[in-house]
Amino acid sequence: MKITFLGCSGSGGVPMVGGEDGNGYWGVCDPLEPKNRRTRSSVVIETNQRKRIIIDTGPDIREQLLREKISKLDAVIYTHAHADHIAGLDELRSINRMIGKPIPIYGTFDTLEEIKSRFTYAFKPWSTAPHFFRPALKVNIVQYGDVFTVAEETVQTFEQCHGFGKTLGIRCGSVAYCTDVMEIYQDGLDILSGVETWIVGCFQRQPHPAHAWVDKVLEWREKIKPGKTILTHMGPDMDWGWLNHHLPDGVDVAYDGLTVFSS
Repeated sequence: MKITFLGCSGSGGVPMVGGEDGNGYWGVCDPLEPKNRRTRSSVVIETNQRKRIIIDTGPDIREQLLREKISKLDAVIYTHAHADHIAGLDELRSINRMIGKPIPIYGTFDTLEEIKSRFTYAFKPWSTAPHFFRPALKVNIVQYGDVFTVAEETVQTFEQCHGFGKTLGIRCGSVAYCTDVMEIYQDGLDILSGVETWIVGCFQRQPHPAHAWVDKVLEWREKIKPGKTILTHMGPDMDWGWLNHHLPDGVDVAYDGLTVFSS
């Protein structure tokens, strides 16, 4: 499998809008390090069958797909309905034009109902082919704990605690993706056990009420024992250079455009 990190930031991006001079708030991140400039988190998994599954469609998806020269997708999985994970949904109409058909999307009932409430026009019952002036989507509702097939690949899901809500944890073959999570329950740890490539949200270095932090991720890692761990969904407290200097072997730090392979 080929995994492409479209983005790896928290909801505000890095830098966040602001800063004393208007050039953005970088926190402790070195603005001279290009890998600290992050767009909103999303990954594309290219399966062994050469199918592409994207997880979440954040507000930066247009520029991300253009940057990575990705023009076709086979499915979308949504982890939850926060804006930084769904706000780019309208860009899927360009994908519809490229593949000439609706795109299957997957998510829990609550997640998809929230998405429908924000993008009502995208869920109209009639087709807009071949011009696709709005997204054409094929809705697939999943539940926490389901095992199902997406783009010819088996996907397992599990419930995650996001502090004040729930998110969907995902294992797809040798790859697992856990973003916007501050607690993983035992069933999730069992599903993740021994995974080759574990991608996990790690917002900052200190404890947070809704997101995992460095020590929390390292604690989970001891239980899961993945082949490699890659941090994503990072805020301005997560300097790329500092993390690479202080994290143990086997724990890597994502950056926009990073590509890794998993068997």
